[in-house]
Amino acid sequence: MDLIDIVNILAQTVRLATPLILACLAGLYSERAGIVDIGLEGKLLASAFTAATVAALTGSPWLALLAGIGGALLFSGVHGLASINFKGNQTISGVALNFLAAGLTTYLGTSWFKRGGFTPQLSADQRFGPLQLPFAAELRNVPIIGPIYSGLISGYSLITYFAILAVPITAWVLFRTRFGLRLRAVGENPKAIDTAGISVTLLRYQALIITAVLVGIGGAYLSIAAGAGFIPNMAAGRGYIALAALIFAKWKPWPALLVCLMFGFLDAVQLRLQGIKFPYIGEIPVQAIQVLPYILTVILLAGFIGRAVAPKAAGLPYTKER
Repeated sequence: MDLIDIVNILAQTVRLATPLILACLAGLYSERAGIVDIGLEGKLLASAFTAATVAALTGSPWLALLAGIGGALLFSGVHGLASINFKGNQTISGVALNFLAAGLTTYLGTSWFKRGGFTPQLSADQRFGPLQLPFAAELRNVPIIGPIYSGLISGYSLITYFAILAVPITAWVLFRTRFGLRLRAVGENPKAIDTAGISVTLLRYQALIITAVLVGIGGAYLSIAAGAGFIPNMAAGRGYIALAALIFAKWKPWPALLVCLMFGFLDAVQLRLQGIKFPYIGEIPVQAIQVLPYILTVILLAGFIGRAVAPKAAGLPYTKER
């Protein structure tokens, strides 16, 4: 394996990890505020479908991105209403949203476009294409530096660069700002926040809004950047993997980035292994290779996670004392 192959695998790792990073950071905000958000999978599906639909109808990727965020905001609003206002079980609410998104996107896609749940194929102008950084073309043939800069640093969509930038921004917001301090406090001791005269309900809704924006961008990435339209169940469990990465990272943004890149790397490797004949074994079925990243992720999480302590008030509804 030469440098070009290594660069290609690492670049594919970053692309595959992009929606995971955004979904994981989204879950970080909600869970730090005390809201368990198993519905990340459903929000990814909803935002991917709305983004692809608007892109197909309007031809504008920017309007499609806003629509994807809007779809996630709608689902976050339902989740907030059920778990904050009605004080329902947050896990059940999230699972219900996942089922709703899976069924609703397929039904609407079939009803509107008559393609079995698929949206129309999007052209390059309707999607977020790769961006070439300055001098990427000129440096392409320079030994070592060229392949790394033009193949590994340059060539991603705008959403991928945003996802990477969102990690230090999240770290700064949560651990260096007053808002972040209050957000973390409401996930640990909402009664203390309420006693200080700060609205627990408002903080938790603000966290859900940030969650919806991030996961909405991640879902839009699936259909109008990495893909060229919506296909049923295109989230493919990424919302659940993002939650697992969040637990493995112990609810911290930088470790979350590393875990998401790890899964992206395993996913990139399985793509390379498809169709390869192994000595004494032959060609392994595609389905067995495709499940490899999920199995290895579960093994790694189970074997190396250690003790992960969630925010103390996560999943617990808060009732204001009179």
